[in-house]
Amino acid sequence: MEISYSTECRDIDWNLVAKILETVGMSHHRPDIHRKAFEASHTTIFARCRGRLIGFGRAISDGQYQAALYDCAVLPEFQGQGVGSAIIGRIVEHLSHCNIILYASPGKEQFYQGHGFARMKTGMALFLEMQSKREHGFIE
Repeated sequence: MEISYSTECRDIDWNLVAKILETVGMSHHRPDIHRKAFEASHTTIFARCRGRLIGFGRAISDGQYQAALYDCAVLPEFQGQGVGSAIIGRIVEHLSHCNIILYASPGKEQFYQGHGFARMKTGMALFLEMQSKREHGFIE
């Protein structure tokens, strides 16, 4: 299986981005919202198998010392094959001079710990939908 990786936001099917996020149980929005978010991001990575979009991730950053990972997802049939690790690795390499934070979907923390991330003791959040995030295990 040959996987290619790119950093460009052109030729992306934003409907598919929303669908992949929905498929893996992550927060998703209208396709045009995802396009705007990815295009405004500091770093983007897209994974394709035979031209088909199978995964992606992005980071926002000041480009100097702080960054945050968002929307890292891989289609279920390609999970466990190193695609997610390659996406995370490429983003982290691009931002190696920065502190990097993220919030993981509940149950996925171990994946990120395997890439050197550690649980934060002082993390705080102010979500638009606090009750929903509480019900889904993101916050206490």
